[in-house]
Amino acid sequence: MAGSAILLAGLLAGAVGSPAGAAPSAVQQMSVTEAPAAPQPAVTGFAQTAAHPFGTNVHVFDPGMPVAEIQATVDAIAAQQVDDEMGSNRYSLLFKPGTYGTAEEPLIVQVGYSTEVAGLGASPTDVIINGHVDVYNRCLTADNCIALNNFWRSLSNLTINVTGLEGCRSSANFWAASQASPMRRVNITGGNLSLMDYCTAGPQYASGGFISDSKTGAVINGSQQQYFVRDSSIGNWSNGVWNQVFSGVDGAPAQSFPNPPYTTLDSTPISREKPYLTLDSAGQYSVFVPAVRTESAGTTWENGPTAGRSLPLSDFYVATPADSAKTINSQLARGKNLLLTPGVYGIDESIEVKRANTVVLGLGMATLTAVNGAVPLTVADVPGVDIAAVTVDAGTVNSPALMRLGKAANGEGGGAANSGMHSDPANPTTLHDVFFRIGGPHVGKASVSLEVNSDNVLLDHIWAWRADHGNGVGWTTNTGRNGVIINGDNVTATGLFVEHYQEYNMIWNGENGRTVFFQNELPYDAPNQAAWQHDGVLGWAGYKVADSVKTHELWGGGSYVYNNVDPTIHATRGFEVPVTPGVKLHSLLTVNLGAGTLDHVINDTGAPVSTDAVGIPSYVPSFP
Repeated sequence: MAGSAILLAGLLAGAVGSPAGAAPSAVQQMSVTEAPAAPQPAVTGFAQTAAHPFGTNVHVFDPGMPVAEIQATVDAIAAQQVDDEMGSNRYSLLFKPGTYGTAEEPLIVQVGYSTEVAGLGASPTDVIINGHVDVYNRCLTADNCIALNNFWRSLSNLTINVTGLEGCRSSANFWAASQASPMRRVNITGGNLSLMDYCTAGPQYASGGFISDSKTGAVINGSQQQYFVRDSSIGNWSNGVWNQVFSGVDGAPAQSFPNPPYTTLDSTPISREKPYLTLDSAGQYSVFVPAVRTESAGTTWENGPTAGRSLPLSDFYVATPADSAKTINSQLARGKNLLLTPGVYGIDESIEVKRANTVVLGLGMATLTAVNGAVPLTVADVPGVDIAAVTVDAGTVNSPALMRLGKAANGEGGGAANSGMHSDPANPTTLHDVFFRIGGPHVGKASVSLEVNSDNVLLDHIWAWRADHGNGVGWTTNTGRNGVIINGDNVTATGLFVEHYQEYNMIWNGENGRTVFFQNELPYDAPNQAAWQHDGVLGWAGYKVADSVKTHELWGGGSYVYNNVDPTIHATRGFEVPVTPGVKLHSLLTVNLGAGTLDHVINDTGAPVSTDAVGIPSYVPSFP
């Protein structure tokens, strides 16, 4: 829930409850004023394999290492990162092909902030961890344990054979995380996957989430308010809360929105899995780039090798935070792809991706921070570019955008293509696990977080966040007008999270747009109604389709309101679209989180949500 300051009562009402007991019965307040811990030096001196080119914040483990040695390293990193929400340290924990841990000596990995855990095999079955890879609740006080702020971490490309631990913790592998915490290419055997941590004190709330290309047994949704699962295989799904969406998932529950609130698509219209780092038997690193699939369902790897292309590491410039944007651009101009090692990069001029099929891959939540109002990353109007696992932070001077694909109407942006090519529906430029922040670690300002001007683009898991807590937060401090603006045609979004922007959070101007799963919170901090209205309309919608658009489709969208500065504020609607046969929206809802009022779900349709029914959605199954 992007760190909502309200913890909703009765969230699990009517759902499959937690094994630890019934849902909490009272609204509890979460403190969001604590200052982030000061940055600490990188954890070094523990298990490390032979030389690799990725820097000291990447730890590459070998199955021949003693389990205790690996355990010491992952424990030290977890101890540093588990509460370091806004810190500057970044880590990647990479496992060579092989088996780690045993039933007698399991490997237990707790994943904190800004930490990536990934296998280096060609298949998730090439790396097996006998043990756990867990995310637990944070207990802000003894009786306020939640996962609502568990952001910015990832798990990918390995098998977890669930074993070890005792008592409640032995019952599942726990991934109690919220936004910006993807699980990709994960194979879970030997136990359940729980997306809720039911082993601590309450209220145990969570606000995720994203899973793709994974295989699990039983999945415990528990308190997860909303969740999106794409192109995977699951044993079963325990329950829904507000908005659970499944696209191309074998074993998914049947379509039943709103009771329970399951939205189920047999297949995903278009998909492309995130590129990932691999290590072969000769000790050579490569980046594998999966192929595009249409009408996809199930994993890419269960029935044979994943289709795609493998690029040797020599095709990449391996950047460090010491590199300037000028240095990076010179390497891109020479035809290199880009691998960003963990850290925070100050970007004072745009990193310009101009060549078709370029891959930009971040490790360990690599972060680009705008300096002096720069647009940190731009992409020319070319096909096949993959931007993956990159976080972009606004800086103290306003940026017109934090990422721009294609040229803006005023000519700014992606630069001239050097390939003579333009967008290609069979080879879309794709963003995977790209996250934006305005405020949080520090003061940030950006007019728009993501601007898409190119046609035929795929957005596969985006979180655009104007911070509601942390450092540099306030209506006139961390300013952000719009989260995502889509001007291109034939753009598809699979997993779109956009929160707290000051005008329309999401604007769709292009034709033939498609969104599978949308989650939104309107801004908490508007000072009064006069500051948050336009053209005689109270507030701004979370999802806006331009009046001129003739074709658009959305499946599974929620917009939430929580005006905690002035609870008398109203927003007229969560979704605003033209009424025309080609614009179709399915499975919509609005929710009140404890302050303010949302008068309608979409246009003038749908019952209001107010403080009279906190946490009770207003549903519109289809529109028009």
